[in-house]
Amino acid sequence: MKKVGCAVIGFGGMGAWHTDRLRELKTRFDLAGVYDIKPERNAAARERGIHAYASMRELLADAKVDFVVIATPNDAHKKLAIAALKAGKHVLCEKPVAMNVRELEDMIAAAKKYGRLFTVHQNRRWDPDYLTAKRILDANTLGPLFHIESRVQGSRGIPGDWRNQKRHGGGMVLDWGIHLLDQALMMTLPRTLKSVYAQLTNVTNEECDDGFRAHLTFDDGLTFMVEVGTSHFITLPRWYLLGVNGSAVVRGWECDGEIVKVSDWENRDAVPIQAGAGLTKTMAPRTDDTIRHEPLSKAAFEMHGYYANLYDALVNGTPIDVTCHQQRRLMRLIETIFLSARRRQAIAVTL
Repeated sequence: MKKVGCAVIGFGGMGAWHTDRLRELKTRFDLAGVYDIKPERNAAARERGIHAYASMRELLADAKVDFVVIATPNDAHKKLAIAALKAGKHVLCEKPVAMNVRELEDMIAAAKKYGRLFTVHQNRRWDPDYLTAKRILDANTLGPLFHIESRVQGSRGIPGDWRNQKRHGGGMVLDWGIHLLDQALMMTLPRTLKSVYAQLTNVTNEECDDGFRAHLTFDDGLTFMVEVGTSHFITLPRWYLLGVNGSAVVRGWECDGEIVKVSDWENRDAVPIQAGAGLTKTMAPRTDDTIRHEPLSKAAFEMHGYYANLYDALVNGTPIDVTCHQQRRLMRLIETIFLSARRRQAIAVTL
């Protein structure tokens, strides 16, 4: 099997994560080394038996390197990507690919100019919880869906590193939001997004958003709520899907949950129940003989699926899964979310 030479720029948390994956896939990739602007991070790489380049110039001049992974703070992505593309390297850039659409267009133009592959690390398209929710939608398990909710919630506030600094592209919209919004756009294809309404939160940080809610409306009427929070001490389900014939919940990344569907549409009678200080017939629960509970089957996933596709694209010419067009659409959505939050109103779009 042909090996592809690679190097990682930035040896922080994600840079180290990438080096681990590339070393695990040693039959396909040959990790030539890493480079970080911080000497202590280069020293940490050497302690793990990884070559650390003395400079970016040395890394980009290494003929053994076919592609580079850029795993630096977001504001450095454009400059590093264009430099690597100019040096004849294919580029895998961490998410978010850029600070805005304008920067992304410059990166895409450079990839076309120098004839190199340029892609983005949207690895959470391979998450089992996402694939499980997507399968429910694709298989029409609940009948036509009319609403989807996707969220991640933590209780530690915004991280205390560059992620809380606006100049470096911090904030939860660009951190976790970029993953969830990418999933939302991909799983709802071929629908067209028509409206966006967003609210940002600043509970633990005034400079950057430490959470947000984005309400997306598609051309067929499907609504999709994406939420990221960092001040939640009681978390809500990872996924909640509502269809004409039932509901589904995926509670966490391990895909625990259930599906509940109507089994008898003809039996509509309900016995009123005591609800607080009054009675309700409308909200009375369905009887067991009119619904069916089904277990939630966890979708199969491949831990190295992202890198497997990247390898096939570089060696065999297989179409890359994460395309520039997709990321252009995603970054336009990100900019619309910030605009909606700033104006405090829904924004009409065609995405």
